[in-house]
Formats: sequence, structure tokens, C-alpha cells
Amino acid sequence: MKLFLDTADVAVIKDMVPTGMVDGVTTNPSLIAKSGRNIAEVIAEICALVEGPISAEAVSLDFETMVKEGDKLAAIAPNVVVKLPLTWDGLRACRVFTDKGIKTNVTLCFSAAQALLAAKAGATFVSPFVGRLEDNGADGIGLLEEIRVLYDVHGFETQILAASLRNVNHVAAAAVAGSDAATFGADTFKALVNHPLTDKGLDAFVADWAKTGQSIL
Repeated sequence: MKLFLDTADVAVIKDMVPTGMVDGVTTNPSLIAKSGRNIAEVIAEICALVEGPISAEAVSLDFETMVKEGDKLAAIAPNVVVKLPLTWDGLRACRVFTDKGIKTNVTLCFSAAQALLAAKAGATFVSPFVGRLEDNGADGIGLLEEIRVLYDVHGFETQILAASLRNVNHVAAAAVAGSDAATFGADTFKALVNHPLTDKGLDAFVADWAKTGQSIL
């Protein structure tokens, strides 16, 4: 499963890239607004830092303007993925970009029926929002499992990009559910490596080694 950082903060990305685990980056209008910077400049910087797919979202709601915005975003760098909302206009725009050979990420997916439409529109990625579903009492991980079955049964090539993941358990569950990728914040990314028994084991190894008086170097 590919691991994407969900951020528009270039400093955060620079901090995480050396781990070798950042396969891509997702952004959205809220994250761009939080950065306080020009979207084209931010996306260009991110694309230079990370070779993998970088999602940049069109903000208009009508088909014609979405296509114009998507074309402009796609021109920033070869690894830009045009992010579009799961609406009829967004799906129409998705088909246009698919036919042009431009990668897309259809976002704000909350049902298997919506995921079906995204796949039929030729989306490269579909982004089911796990956390937001669970905030409303629904089974977010269950949706990932449904979409995995749906795509496998019908041979769709659209990749499942688990989004709105709030914690380490969400990430692990998304992987088990068969997601092709997952996107989440830097805090969750850093927390993936943590476990108290790992820390306890290391403390014991270090203490035992110190007793030997040896040095490997």
C-alpha cells in the first residue's frame, strides 16, 4: 500500500521525505488555504520534492471551469494528479482528463455506488473518507472493503486511496481492507513506527550490550 502525506506544508514534507516512505502527497483547498501560499507555487515545490503522485484539487463546481483549472494544475508538473469532487460535473471532468491521459483523484466518496461511478469515469484514484463516515456513525473501513470487492469483481483499475484517516489503527485497517494507497497527516505518519514493546526491547538490548564492554566499530 502506498503511503501519502496529506499536507500542503512544504517544511513537513521535507522533514518526512528522508524516511523513504513518502510515496506521494495529497492536498485540498483547506490545506492550501492553511498554508497561506499560492497554489501553483506550493504544488510546484511539492512535485520537486516527491516523485510520486501529487493531488492538486480543482475548486470550481461547474464542468467547464473544472476542466480549465485541471488543465492549469496538470501543467505544473508531470506527477500532478487532478483532484475532482464526486459530482456529475466532477465525473464528466474526470472522463475528459482520463481521455487526455491526465491522472485524476475523485474525492469525497462516501458510498460504494459513488466509487462505481468514479471507476466508470476512469479515475486513477478514488478517495473514500473513512473518518468522516465514522464521525456520522457509519463504517468507514467497511466501505473500503466493499469497494475492494466491487473493483475486483468487475476488473476496475481505479486505485482505492483511503482518506480521512485519523490514527494508526485506521492506516493498518485500510491496508488490511486492500486499499492501494492511504493518505494521512504527518503526526499519524510518524506514529506508525511506535510501539511500547519496541521501546522496551531496545532498552533491554542496549543495557545488555553495555555490559559486554564491546564496540562493533
